[in-house]
Amino acid sequence: MNMDKNKILQHCLLLGVFGSAVCTDGWKVSVVESLDALVSSCVVLPCTFSHPHENLPTSKLRGKWHVTSDRDQLIYYEDSTRVLENFRGRTKLLGKLGDGNCTLEMIEVKEHDSGPFCFRIEIARTPTDTSTPDKFSFVKNCVTLNMIHEPPKPSLAHKIPVEGYPFTITCSVTHTCPSHIPKLTWSRGSENEITEHHRKLQLGMWETQSILTFIPKEDDDHKDVTCTAEFNGQRTSEETMTLFVKRAVNYNHIIIPTVVAIITAGIFGGLCIFMMKKYKKRINELQSQDGTMWNRMSRISRRFRSNAPTPRHANQKSSNYVEENVSKPRFPSPKSQPKSYSYKQDMDNDDYMNTADGNIYGNI
Repeated sequence: MNMDKNKILQHCLLLGVFGSAVCTDGWKVSVVESLDALVSSCVVLPCTFSHPHENLPTSKLRGKWHVTSDRDQLIYYEDSTRVLENFRGRTKLLGKLGDGNCTLEMIEVKEHDSGPFCFRIEIARTPTDTSTPDKFSFVKNCVTLNMIHEPPKPSLAHKIPVEGYPFTITCSVTHTCPSHIPKLTWSRGSENEITEHHRKLQLGMWETQSILTFIPKEDDDHKDVTCTAEFNGQRTSEETMTLFVKRAVNYNHIIIPTVVAIITAGIFGGLCIFMMKKYKKRINELQSQDGTMWNRMSRISRRFRSNAPTPRHANQKSSNYVEENVSKPRFPSPKSQPKSYSYKQDMDNDDYMNTADGNIYGNI
């Protein structure tokens, strides 16, 4: 009899262990253990779950969020009358339970909304289905909120601005409320110069980026550019940077004279080539004609050389001219002598001269 009792006890223990394994198998949840929340703003608690039943529509499922210490202290339920008054109207599910999404949004975050908060799923089963449990609370996987009283400041990323070249500034800010993305604004720039991007960094953390692109000018040097982030609940923060515009290197004083010199040389070279071609063409035309100008000029040149006196004749003529000047008797000047005279008068003059000579010698 004692042996039968022992066997029955062993069977009960085995059934208890087996039943516990069955109850926990298939019930899983994925949440963030700790998450930052900006007071007076909003926060989103990402959550996914699974259950051992086949795919069920959302209408067959009931999701609850409650305080970990008491399942009846609900912070979210579809029947808002059962929700704690402090959370009533401030929480809602963002996902569909039929898709295994139990993400919770909380707005107007208050100082006492620290948690921890846990998710509970309830399945509306048929009266004949008694093989599996119909509800489960994930009390070992809850979310704790870290209260932040000051909004995070945006960060600015940029390179050195250069005058006349496109310049980009990236303003980034992290947040935990993707349902109400922070709005980023700039102190300058138009809509065409601004682009925005949103991305997920990790589970429960997102980033918003605003990219400003413009061309810096000389007047932008030492001017401030501010990026302002506005969070849900009208919480704002900003970050400012000062532009130090680098002057662009100007090579016009080198490029312009060089280009002018090249163009001038090209024009001059082109004219020279054109004149040479024209000159050669003219020469070829003259050489191709009968009785060319060169032949005519050669014949004329030979004629002049044949008619010109030789150097010997010229020297001889010069010698005769000298001899004639030496041997020719001297005539008196036309002013001192009459134009006409007789040979007799000359003879008388000669006799006179001789007489004088004789008289001289006779006196001696």
